[in-house]
Amino acid sequence: MQIDLRTVSIQPLRNTFDHLVRRFGDKPASRYQEGSYDIQAAENLHYRPTWDPEQELYDTGITRIVMQDWYALKDPRQFYYSTYTLTRARQQDSAEASFAFVESRGLAEALSDELRRTALDLLVPLRHAAWGANQNNTFICGYGYGTAFTQPCIYQAMDNLGIAQYLSRLGLLLGGTEALEAGKAAWTSGDAWQPLRRYVEDCLVLRDPFELFVAQNVALDGLLYPLVYEALVDDHLAGRGGSAVAMLTQFMSDWFAETGKWVDAVLKVAAAESEHNRAQLQTWIGAWSERAAAALLPVVGQVPGAEADELVGERVAAFKARLEKTGIAL
Repeated sequence: MQIDLRTVSIQPLRNTFDHLVRRFGDKPASRYQEGSYDIQAAENLHYRPTWDPEQELYDTGITRIVMQDWYALKDPRQFYYSTYTLTRARQQDSAEASFAFVESRGLAEALSDELRRTALDLLVPLRHAAWGANQNNTFICGYGYGTAFTQPCIYQAMDNLGIAQYLSRLGLLLGGTEALEAGKAAWTSGDAWQPLRRYVEDCLVLRDPFELFVAQNVALDGLLYPLVYEALVDDHLAGRGGSAVAMLTQFMSDWFAETGKWVDAVLKVAAAESEHNRAQLQTWIGAWSERAAAALLPVVGQVPGAEADELVGERVAAFKARLEKTGIAL
């Protein structure tokens, strides 16, 4: 019996979905395009929200930013569910390895009492700030418009929840449950933390999703992560024998470098859309970044040996230089 094998080319009847053909042409679409473009609910919503009957359920009018096409705010990382979860899984494996290394080698016990106390006082209260960032990005996802813009915000929300959990683990490793209780007490009543706590709580009641994006992801994160995790942990504490702390917070530094590319891309496209958008973004960023810098100053000031004014000034200057690349000058 003889069997002949041959290749048969089957031409698909459709290359992709009709809404992607209208946007990109009749050609195969990427998974990111299929999971991100033109899937925002916009018609047949049936009723207005009972809690705010003046707006539609999904309404572009609740923000002062005006876009002809909200899908122009695409994610340069091209994250959709699969690529996002795979990326974070690899990073989680790395973070777990760092925690395991620090525990197995006894590096936490090798820290001096002063360094241990400094790390706990600085980092554990920040888990509450990360929880606030989780809530804020969830709000942006719920009330923003266009999946290309809102989808990364829910990823940002879950990332901040993960950061809060890593900070909790750090606190348990270095100080036990007492460290978590002390961190909560510092966040709710410590003088150094009240400006930052007020900043976070003021953000929780913002109604404009794009202003909230600016207040949380641009202004606060844009100053907090370079100050705390780069200047204080990676440079200041690691240089004094706190390399173990830097290992336990490596995810935060890597995460900020990655997400900053998405934040900058959103700002650049939104500002280039119109002079109205650029002026509004300048106003928002100027006001919120000034508040963020003032709120972080006493937090930095509680670290022994850190020149708070100098460090905050340096990071504010770097923040302004970063914004200039997006077309926004403060």
